[in-house]
Amino acid sequence: MTAALIVLAVLLAVVLLALGLFLFACCRSPAPDFTKPAVIAKWGRAEQTEEILAGIALMRDAEDIFLPSHDGLRLHGQLLQQPGAKGTILLFHGYRSSWIIDFSIVLPYYYSLGYNLLAVDERAHGQSEGVSITFGIHERRDAVTWAQYAAMHFGPEHPLFLGGLSMGATTVLLASALALPPSVRGVIADCGFSSPEAIMKSVLHAHVKWLPAGPLLGLMDVCTRAFAGFSIKEASTLDAVSKTKRPILFIHGTADTFVPCAMSQAAYDACASEKQLVLVDGAKHGYSYLVDRPRVQAALAAFLEKYTSQEAIQ
Repeated sequence: MTAALIVLAVLLAVVLLALGLFLFACCRSPAPDFTKPAVIAKWGRAEQTEEILAGIALMRDAEDIFLPSHDGLRLHGQLLQQPGAKGTILLFHGYRSSWIIDFSIVLPYYYSLGYNLLAVDERAHGQSEGVSITFGIHERRDAVTWAQYAAMHFGPEHPLFLGGLSMGATTVLLASALALPPSVRGVIADCGFSSPEAIMKSVLHAHVKWLPAGPLLGLMDVCTRAFAGFSIKEASTLDAVSKTKRPILFIHGTADTFVPCAMSQAAYDACASEKQLVLVDGAKHGYSYLVDRPRVQAALAAFLEKYTSQEAIQ
């Protein structure tokens, strides 16, 4: 009897741990407010305050766009246009982040190259509805929705590019294998992870090695299916890019301890379309543009110029 109770107690503890992991990892949580210099400094980015605020100022005249998602949520984005734009770059931020945190510093550069900017609030972030973050699974279909909107708004000859950082990179890589409008000319993926399961396993191994990741993630998958409508095993960027026709620019810092650089290398190796990989020595997660700005800017400019001038992808 005692042994049975011990087994039941252990099983209950594991189930509760998996449920707790789900609530911790997948539930909506507010991102830091980087419109405030004190918050920027608190997150260790005080030296970037001026550039972050300049990116925010650039988007001040952006138009608020609201779209329905495939599953009935109200999605939000901000569209900044300019006369005679060469194309439009759609930007998808990372996990529990925002376009301000992830893209405010690069936005003026993209704009200076002659592109409109569509900065998206991923589902369960910002002004977009949703209570569950799905690590790119439902977000990939949201990316298609945004691309379809942009194609209708600007017309079929207007070049579109999907750009993402961290979870946003995973989102656009997964979306690259879906039915995107032909005017989507390419994808820019900065430090994306391979799949929900892969990043969860990596984080667990890095921070709580004593936990049995296999059984725990199996129960986690049950929770995500039951409460958030997705499986952490449902999709992989490796599979997606092996089927895509869209050119992809991969970017990753070699000092990334959150999303291993090997995940971008593996996606690059699996990619069936035209591709380029930029590895930035010493850059931590999401910092490649900041660590080696000239090299990353050159790669971005060359990629955009090359595929803006090419024909639509059928």
